Amino acid sequence: MKTESALLYSYIKPNSIVKELPILLSFNLLLVLCSYISFIVPFSPVPITGQTFGVLLVGMVLGKTRGTAVVLAYLLEGFAGLPVFAGGSTGTATFFGPTGGYLVGFLAAAYLVGMLADRGWDKSYPKTLVSMTIGTAVIFVTGLAQLSFFVPEGTLLSMGFTPFVPGALIKIAAASAILPSVWKMLK
Repeated sequence: MKTESALLYSYIKPNSIVKELPILLSFNLLLVLCSYISFIVPFSPVPITGQTFGVLLVGMVLGKTRGTAVVLAYLLEGFAGLPVFAGGSTGTATFFGPTGGYLVGFLAAAYLVGMLADRGWDKSYPKTLVSMTIGTAVIFVTGLAQLSFFVPEGTLLSMGFTPFVPGALIKIAAASAILPSVWKMLK
């Protein structure tokens, strides 16, 4: 039995760039739009954004290869100077600053969530929740690793993790809940 991501690409031939490119660009645009949902946290250099929601959805819908490619394109756009990161930020300073680890985590999360989707974890709500939770954990681990160089010792979790957990749970639940609707829309 085919997974949802494999099913999508049975309708769209992988070699047909004309058919595939609009879908990939649409998901790239989704990531950009999610990054503009951004709120400054007064006590932290890390904003609350919709990016995690977008990354999880991209990985789960597009699978490992295409999902990772979309997130990589998004990161390269920001690295090249396009205002695609949280609140319109851009450039190498963002990658090497306090939030850069979270951006790197986006790529790893898209790969991991996409790989799980390719293995059928996108077929059940519980497995989708688990895979997106794992992806979110990867984002937090890489984000906190880099943030640790920028915040005072002993404040890492209060500045880069604890205040973001409720939002992360909401994003996981929302992305998991709308996944079937996205499949229907793409078919």
